[in-house]
Amino acid sequence: MEYRDTSKEKVLTKKDLNGMVWRSLLLQASFNYERMQAGGWLYSILPGLKKIHKNKEDLSNSMKLHLEFFNVHPFLVTFVQGLVLAMEENKESRDSIRGIKIALMGPLGGIGDALFWFTLLPIAASVGVSLGIQGNIAGPIIFLLVFNIVHLFLRFFLMHYSYKMGVGAIEKLKDDTQYVTNGSLILGLTVIGGLIASFVRMNIAYVVNLGSISIDIQKDIIDKIMPNMLPLLYTLFMFYLLKKGKKPIFLIVVTLVIGIVGKFFGVL
Repeated sequence: MEYRDTSKEKVLTKKDLNGMVWRSLLLQASFNYERMQAGGWLYSILPGLKKIHKNKEDLSNSMKLHLEFFNVHPFLVTFVQGLVLAMEENKESRDSIRGIKIALMGPLGGIGDALFWFTLLPIAASVGVSLGIQGNIAGPIIFLLVFNIVHLFLRFFLMHYSYKMGVGAIEKLKDDTQYVTNGSLILGLTVIGGLIASFVRMNIAYVVNLGSISIDIQKDIIDKIMPNMLPLLYTLFMFYLLKKGKKPIFLIVVTLVIGIVGKFFGVL
């Protein structure tokens, strides 16, 4: 597995890196349960490998290495791409390249889920849904634009950043991961709070008559304590049921029953 051609030279251009970013969109096109994303991974970096390794045996060995099991968050794969290509150019040992790939699979999966599925997706969806509910046809278009502008920007940025930084990018990632995770958590909770206040509707329709005085339970008591308190409590109740292993269909049925019974007795 030693290199036949040990010459080290920076041969990849910005155009080459950008081209491989676009190829990374097909990372999961050949996904399978034996090697996961290995086929798409090799496809995404193959132009770079061909340009780096002039010796056919070196290229063959490199391609075999990158056909090994690989699975990472598909939106953050360019971080690994840039790093691996920099190591290939520097003719680092194949064990080191393999080790870097394996070491990054787990952490990038967690970071990617926090950034995209738990933060960016709810924010983009809330903007699109709020417009759609108002009958604005721009709703789904705005959703797709917001999500994919951020998504594609990060793909290109991470490719160039990790390629430029080389192995040093890993240390930088370790230092910044906690800040990114905490920021994503705060932003995600803020968005969820806004969604609860905007889209969850639950009001007590009961009015207490005390002689000439009428007290609206919702307006005069609950809203004075905390506006939208009931939607928050009901959302937390649904979350509690999910944590207990209840299925979404069960939550829907419970919501329907509470709504129908509450309306029938004039409570909700």
